[in-house]
Amino acid sequence: MSGAPTGYRYPDARLLIIAKAPLPGQVKTRLIPALSAARAARLHARLLQATVANMLLARLCPITLCCAPDTLHPDFQYLAGLGAHLTRQIEGDLGERMGDALAKSLQFARYTIVIGTDCPLLDAGLIEHSIVALAGDFDAVLGPAEDGGYYLLGISRFDPRLFGDIAWGTSEVLQQTRERLKALQYRWLELQTLWDVDRPEDLGRLRATLGYD
Repeated sequence: MSGAPTGYRYPDARLLIIAKAPLPGQVKTRLIPALSAARAARLHARLLQATVANMLLARLCPITLCCAPDTLHPDFQYLAGLGAHLTRQIEGDLGERMGDALAKSLQFARYTIVIGTDCPLLDAGLIEHSIVALAGDFDAVLGPAEDGGYYLLGISRFDPRLFGDIAWGTSEVLQQTRERLKALQYRWLELQTLWDVDRPEDLGRLRATLGYD
């Protein structure tokens, strides 16, 4: 997706949303058996659609949905019809997949933010705050998650070392990323800490906060 997009408040920015197709047994596996594989997949689909639709509605910047295993799932195609651009994720660990998507995006965008679909409290206001920070004095923006990972990363310059040798999927990700940002001399802003929907204990909070069942 290139050229000069129109109709956005921040046309020089891009938002990447990393997403898996909602296939039973392949998504939200840490919620099984608290939820059946089918219910976990339906919850994933609901979070996916809500995240993308809310960001599209805000019209902050162009949005790319980075899909796995490919772009063909009907849910992805539906979101493309709403205005999301679809690309396929490369093979590799999370760092390799995010790094590839960010590097490609920054070839034509001044600032790029990457998020997932597991953080229901992440709203367009935080995305806009991140864009403004990247347009100002910061090289990166980091959104800490309660589980020791992060729900958002925004950068204005790419360095592959930011994503190498990180213990993805563990509680060490956030601190290792902070250390890497410091070592690479990034000036970064940290957002408020939010929670992801990853573990069975998150389901009660999700129901109480947003009424999801």
